[in-house]
Amino acid sequence: MTDPAVERDAEEAASAFSHPRVPPDATAAYGDHPDQVVDFYAPRAPAGATAPLVVVLHGGAWRAPYDRAHITPLVDLLARQGFAVANVEYRRGSSVPHQGAEGPVAGRWPETFDDVAAAMDALPGLAAAALPAADLRRTVVTGHSAGGHLALWAAARHVLPAGSPWRLAGPPQLRGVVALAPIADFTVAEELGVCGGACGQLLGGPERFEGRLAAADPARLLPTGIATTVVQGRTDIVVPPAVAESYVAAAAQAGETVGLTLLDGVGHFPLIDPAADAAAVVAEEIAQLAW
Repeated sequence: MTDPAVERDAEEAASAFSHPRVPPDATAAYGDHPDQVVDFYAPRAPAGATAPLVVVLHGGAWRAPYDRAHITPLVDLLARQGFAVANVEYRRGSSVPHQGAEGPVAGRWPETFDDVAAAMDALPGLAAAALPAADLRRTVVTGHSAGGHLALWAAARHVLPAGSPWRLAGPPQLRGVVALAPIADFTVAEELGVCGGACGQLLGGPERFEGRLAAADPARLLPTGIATTVVQGRTDIVVPPAVAESYVAAAAQAGETVGLTLLDGVGHFPLIDPAADAAAVVAEEIAQLAW
């Protein structure tokens, strides 16, 4: 007998991935590797003289088969609602399985983090050239699943351990973060087997996992002092709500309030599906921080 939760997840994924890719208005490189690029989308709706900038980090368990194309329908939705949008690509795991992994390995250490840090540092200059309407003083970072992890991490670079090559001297200039079903607590995610042990693969295997948590796990990088909201489907079986709830609890323990919007009857993929009501909630959460 088929599990109804699995059937529902498959249906939600099929809907989210059914939309055609939306091409960007401009693309700029932040490095020499083919994956070190950002696609820019100009606001489609009137937003006054300037528009907030939304930086999008796509998900896909940090694995090579999943690139920025699959999130462009959500990017287009945001652009149609008056936002300027930057859709960031970054290096992901090798397409060749290794170390006993079944399928593509998740992420590259340190390249995945190198790229997100470099992209965020380059974005003010790149966006100013590609999106003249973007108001960089009103920048919000969002990301889905593994991209939600990267969004939280990008906003926490100023609290990375001393000596980290990615550490910032002060908080990044962000209005906030909206993390969508993020892999926000690596320890809980590994306990639950999220995405086939992707967190462990990203950090380089079990022998390196604990030693690298302090530089990679959002639940260890608190408080940030940056407004943060998590949007999570209650019926998500890909990244279960327990992961987000653990992150929110860790933030509270650190003296920081993180908003948590739990959506009834919503799984993992409706958050990035412009045909789903959940995507409208996502856009509203971003607007609450950006405007």
